This record gives sequence, structure tokens and C-alpha cells, in this order.
Amino acid sequence: MLNLLKKYYPVRNVLFFLGEGLLIFLTINLAYLFFSGLAIYQIDFVHDAVRAAVVTVVFQVCLYFFDLYDLSVITTGLLDWLARIIQAFGFGCIILAVIYYLLPQMVITTKIFWTSYIIICLAIVLWRLLYFRILNARLFSLPIVLVGTGNLAMDIAREIEEKKDSGYRISAFIGTETPAYNPNQAPVFADSSNLLAHCEQEEVQRIIIALDDRRGAMPVRDLLQCKLQGIEIDEGITFYEAITGKILVKKVNPGWLIFSEGFKTGRIRYLVKRGMDIVFSVFGLLCSLPVTLPTALLIRLESPGPIFYTQERVGEKGKPFNIVKFRSMRQDAEKDGAVWARQNDPRVTRVGTIIRRTRIDEIPQMWNVLKGEMSFVGPRPERPVFVEQLTRAIPYYSLRHSVKPGLTGWAQVCYPYGASEEDALRKLEYDLYYIKNSSVFIDILVVFRTVKTILFQKGAR
Repeated sequence: MLNLLKKYYPVRNVLFFLGEGLLIFLTINLAYLFFSGLAIYQIDFVHDAVRAAVVTVVFQVCLYFFDLYDLSVITTGLLDWLARIIQAFGFGCIILAVIYYLLPQMVITTKIFWTSYIIICLAIVLWRLLYFRILNARLFSLPIVLVGTGNLAMDIAREIEEKKDSGYRISAFIGTETPAYNPNQAPVFADSSNLLAHCEQEEVQRIIIALDDRRGAMPVRDLLQCKLQGIEIDEGITFYEAITGKILVKKVNPGWLIFSEGFKTGRIRYLVKRGMDIVFSVFGLLCSLPVTLPTALLIRLESPGPIFYTQERVGEKGKPFNIVKFRSMRQDAEKDGAVWARQNDPRVTRVGTIIRRTRIDEIPQMWNVLKGEMSFVGPRPERPVFVEQLTRAIPYYSLRHSVKPGLTGWAQVCYPYGASEEDALRKLEYDLYYIKNSSVFIDILVVFRTVKTILFQKGAR
């Protein structure tokens, strides 16, 4: 579990999350100590700690769902952060009110709670300002050397420099050409003979091979010297995958896919995933009845046509199946043939606009999950006409059909909704990453991110 957590979240970001949780927890306990006195606090320590832990978990969950743990986008405005934190905690107070109603023994006295609340808001803003200053200054970032100055090296450089929480900084380039992207003016060495000396001087522990063409360009002897000194050497595509959560489809060769780690399947993994799908779909269908029944009535009243809309999609191993959704378009929406969905699509009805934005139209697909045609998490199923078109245009596109399509997926939570060949390529980069690294952990992570996406109305059409 620790290795998986490290893979999807840099260690520094995990420490930031844990540090913030500790800050909330200690603030509440210190408030108890201040108002109750040491003698009483020692007697009720366990109960007070449990109450503080409940508040900590609720507040941090709310911070997550209010998108306040997206550390790739740095905002240092004091008022902005304070307003967003108060909004998140305000929602947390509503959740706590429900918990306190159901479990009165968890109640924190008014004086202690609101004193802690004010201190926590100010402390977290200061904590985040300090952390973001560290990120902006690239403090504690690991220096790396990029071997190459071509397209692959520039893709990696952009991800490192533009994503402040990547945890890396470029110490130097090795190449004969001037890098097209080098905002921090890292030195460029045409001669690799000084590579080991530079790594020792700058304490570089990682070298990334990012050559577009390795023939005759790989400094094998110098790299071997570095390897023997304990310096880690990674392939550029593998490193890019690790820091971005996607695979560079157009730069991957079949050999890399064959010999790289991942793409593991097994009977236990299949049974666990199938069990989760059945539980989630049954639970989801039952809990969504208060929403789906009124939705069905509104669709029937607004426009003529069926309530549900079925459409052929391509499933696992290329097998077609009929997906079920609430109808969100006019009945004659495709009288002129299949077309990509688009922004502000005029074919969408008024009810359809709402249910698409809130993803209510996707709820009936849980029947497909229950039947085994889909999974809760996986690549989104596409129509046969588009699959045929995209398979010809995009390398490795057919690989996404090696697993069951999903109600939601890694591409859906990482990439904005798109409807073009270019968007299909970008989403395939995330789909292949999911297939390669598929696990229960990443499935749970996708479900959490999907809930957050729905709450913030991101990516829906």
C-alpha cells in the first residue's frame, strides 16, 4: 500500500497532507487542554482524542472534495485560501452536525469547537503559504539530469517545471542542441565526459534518458560510470509515466510495452474487482432511486420518445454491447448519422443539460455493470464507428479493449471532456496508464476523484 501511495502521490505531498491533519488534531486537543485544565484533560484524553480525530477526518475530506489538495496549482493569496477553506469547513460543520445528532457522545462543546475552528482556519492558511513558498523556491526538490534535448526531453522538462509539486528540478541537459524549453537556464553539456563530476557536485541521484533517437547518441560509457556509483538511470517514457499518470502513446514502441512492468491480471484481482462492481452497482441503483424516478418523469414530460436511450458500444475484447443511459437528446438527434458530442450541443434537451452536467444520465449504466458488460472503473466505451476510425488513426488504440469498459475511468478524472481524435489520443494515454497499473487502490482513487468531479461540475457535457 505504501508503494502504491508513493506512486500516485509524491512523498512530500503525503507529508503535507499528514502534517495538515496533525495540525487540526493538535489544535483541537490544545483547546481542550486550555479550557479544561490538565487534570480533567488527562482523565478524558482518550474521548477527546477520538472527538478531535473525527473532526480532523471530516475537515480533511471536505478539503479534498473542495479541490484544496490539488497542489499542482499554487495560489498564495491569503483571502482566496481563507475563503475556500471556510467554505470547505462550513460544509464539514454540516456533516459534523449530522454525526453529532446520531452520536451525541461525539459532541465538542461550543466554546472549544469554535475557538479551534478559528485557529485552524488561520493556521492552515499559514501552513499552506509556507508550503507553497517552499514549492515555488524548489526547496528540497531532487536534482536530475536529462540526457537529450529533443521532443521527449522537452515534454519531461515542461512537466517538471510547470508542475511545482513534481518534486524534481533539472540540474543539467546533455545534448548538442539548445533546449527549446529551459526556463531556469539549466546548463547544457555537449560533452558527456563530465557527467559523473556534475552529478557528484550537484548531488544528482537520478539520470533520465530522454533521447528521441538513441542510435549513436547514447553516452554508454559515461552512463555506466554513473550507474556504478549508485546513480539511478531511468528511461524517459517510464519517468514521464511516473510523474504524469499517463503514457506517451506516440513515443512508445512495442518493446517498451512488452518489457515494462505492469499489465498484470489474475483470478484474485478479477474476482475482487467483480465483487466490488456488483456491490457498488446494487448499492448505487438502490440509493439513486429518489433521483432516477423524478428524472424519468421529467424526461417523459419534456419531449416525446423513450426515457432510456440504448446505443451500441465496444466492450472487452472488442465484443459489442448496448449501453443504457437516460435520454438527454431529442429523439431525432442522429437522423443524419453519428457525430461527436460537442460543447453546448443543440440536440440536448433542457432536462438533458441538467442530467449531463450532474452525470445523472450515467446512472442506468449500473445495469450494464451488474450484467458484467462494464466495470465501475475502466476506459469509457466508444461507439463502433468511432472505434474503427480511431484504431486506424491512433497507435495502440485497440489495447483499451483488453479490459472491461468503465462507468468512470482514469482518463475521465484526469482529462477534460473532449470529442475529437486529438482528445481521444490524450485520453488513450491515461487509459493505457490505467490498464498498465490497474489495482484496487487506483479504482478507489478514481471513484473518489469522480465524486469530486461531479461536485465541482468538471468535465461533464
